[in-house]
Amino acid sequence: MTFLHEPSATAGEVEMLLFALERSRAQFAWKTGGLDAAGLRRPQPPSTLTLAGLLKHMALVEELHTIDYTGEAPGPPLDAPEARTDVDWQWRSAADDTPEYLYGLWQGAVEHSRAAMAAALADGGLDQPAKYRKFDDGEAPNLRRLLVDLHDEYARHVGHADLLREAVDGLVGEDPPL
Repeated sequence: MTFLHEPSATAGEVEMLLFALERSRAQFAWKTGGLDAAGLRRPQPPSTLTLAGLLKHMALVEELHTIDYTGEAPGPPLDAPEARTDVDWQWRSAADDTPEYLYGLWQGAVEHSRAAMAAALADGGLDQPAKYRKFDDGEAPNLRRLLVDLHDEYARHVGHADLLREAVDGLVGEDPPL
């Protein structure tokens, strides 16, 4: 995997937000990548969290954001009935999924999210409201907030993935090698 190029010193808000998100996605891909089923399913007790669960969870999070960008019906993994009725489904069910399925699911969700965000940005920019999500007061967050929230979700889980991956095979570091 090649790493992202640094944005220019004069980069605007959109470019910087997308750079931060893509950097976190690249870190997540590196920390979860290239493992077999045993490596993906290995917890670090007392936690039951696994890299497999993180991959499926982040695919679900990407798809949730895509719904907000587009207002369209959900795709995988949110199109599974269990995803809507069981809050722990993605964490538990990932143990039954193959590495190929999990990697493909997450990569497909990222591609879907990227395309939806690009189209939304081209059709109204960062200030437009989400097409689906609402805050408790009934107001919709804007795309800027959704991008920040998605980046924050990656930042949280890259830290988890970092610790889990080190326990699996000793891989450490902040950014993927060039």
